[in-house]
Amino acid sequence: MAAADRRRVSDIDALRTLAHPVRYRILGHLMAVGPQTASECAAVVGETPSNCSYHLRELARFGLVERVDDAPADGRERPWRSTATGWEFRAGDDTGADPVAADANRRLQHAGVDEEARIAHAAIDRMDVLDERWRDAILGQTYGLRLTADELVALGTAIDSLIRPYIGLTRHDAPADAQPVHVSLTAFRHPLP
Repeated sequence: MAAADRRRVSDIDALRTLAHPVRYRILGHLMAVGPQTASECAAVVGETPSNCSYHLRELARFGLVERVDDAPADGRERPWRSTATGWEFRAGDDTGADPVAADANRRLQHAGVDEEARIAHAAIDRMDVLDERWRDAILGQTYGLRLTADELVALGTAIDSLIRPYIGLTRHDAPADAQPVHVSLTAFRHPLP
C-alpha cells in the first residue's frame, strides 16, 4: 500500500462483524505491523490458526482485509493485510434515529475501548523489559479541555496531520530501529450532567 487510504465503513453487518473482539484485534494487528499470515495473527491474538483464518475470511467478506497475493497455498500460510491505512466505523448519521445502527455503533465503540484497555495493560505489564529510551518515550497524558464542537473537530484534524506521516503502513522512510507504536486519541464531551 503506497498511499494513505482512510475509509469509512457504515454497513451495519460489517460493524457487527468487526465488533467481535478477535476480529477487532486481528485488524488492529494488521494495521500495526502490516501483512501477516493467520498463524502469525494467531500467535498475537491467542487463537488457533484455523480460528484466525475463519475470522480473516469474515473480515475479507466486508472488504476490511485482503490476501496479499493469489498464490495457491494453505490459508494459514498466505499473508493478509488491511485494505486501508485508516478506518472510521460509524453506521448511519449518529442521530440515534435508527436503533439498529445506534446499537451497532455502540457495540463497536465498546469493542474499541476494550481493545485500547487491553493493549495499554499489556504495555504496562511489559514496561520493565523495555530499554530506558523506550520507557522514557512513553506518553501517558490526560487533559481536561474546554472546547466547542467545532474546536474539537479542528483539534482532531491538526493532531491527525501531525500523526499521518508516521503511519506504519505508508511510512517508507522509517529509520532501521523504528518499532510499531500504538497511539490512541479519544476525545469526547465529558459525560457529566
